[in-house]
Amino acid sequence: MIASINSGGTAANTGTATPSPAPSGPAARPATSPVGSSFTPPVTPAPPSAPIAAPSVPVGTMTVPNGPTPLPAPTTPTPMPNPPIPTPKPAAPPSPVSKPASPVNNLGVIKQNALDELRPLVDRLDLPADERFDTLLLLIRSTDDKALIKPAHEAAQSIKDDTKRAQALLDIVKEIDFFEHQD
Repeated sequence: MIASINSGGTAANTGTATPSPAPSGPAARPATSPVGSSFTPPVTPAPPSAPIAAPSVPVGTMTVPNGPTPLPAPTTPTPMPNPPIPTPKPAAPPSPVSKPASPVNNLGVIKQNALDELRPLVDRLDLPADERFDTLLLLIRSTDDKALIKPAHEAAQSIKDDTKRAQALLDIVKEIDFFEHQD
């Protein structure tokens, strides 16, 4: 048995559940919180004899009717044509720029000046042994200065890593072979 409250405020036992009428007046309003106010309109239940129908709700451009309705079969979107790619116009030929008569000669002069400036610095630089060796080897190969073989060999002997030291010593041997075959 389900108990319902009649309009007089007393409970009545009935065989079926019947909704009680919605209260009206201040008691029918929901409580509000001190942080903000919320308003929920009172819901008036439908009489028990009326069927409950689902309202139509717009979904995008389609309206869903009461009850289930099969959706139309999905369609493949039509591909949009690609816009034509503009063809670039040929650029005007570049205007001739005056270049030095012999840039290779200028680079050679700069290289020789840098080597001449580097040679006295090598003895004064505080470099790790492998970097000192690489610098000396570069100077040897660029200047063919046989006097740098001995300092390069000493730098190679000071390299702590066995693999790097072995490679440096091989490079020294190659340079000596080059000088011997050059004469």
